[in-house]
Amino acid sequence: MSCRICAPSALDLAALAKKLRRGAELMIGQGDYEAYAAHRRANHPDEPVMTRDDYFRERQASRFGEGGRRAFRCC
Repeated sequence: MSCRICAPSALDLAALAKKLRRGAELMIGQGDYEAYAAHRRANHPDEPVMTRDDYFRERQASRFGEGGRRAFRCC
């Protein structure tokens, strides 16, 4: 039995990269498109799902207050 922490073969770079990307997206205020799309398909099957680009633009608009929306501010 090999140690999951120490064994070089246990290092899953793809999973690590995915977690780092997800962390970076959350830090800049981007949601998870896959989770959004899965939610829409499961709970709102009769409504359209935004494309990834549209989703990104909507999240940016929400974060920075475009179109008269109140912008998110941490300070």
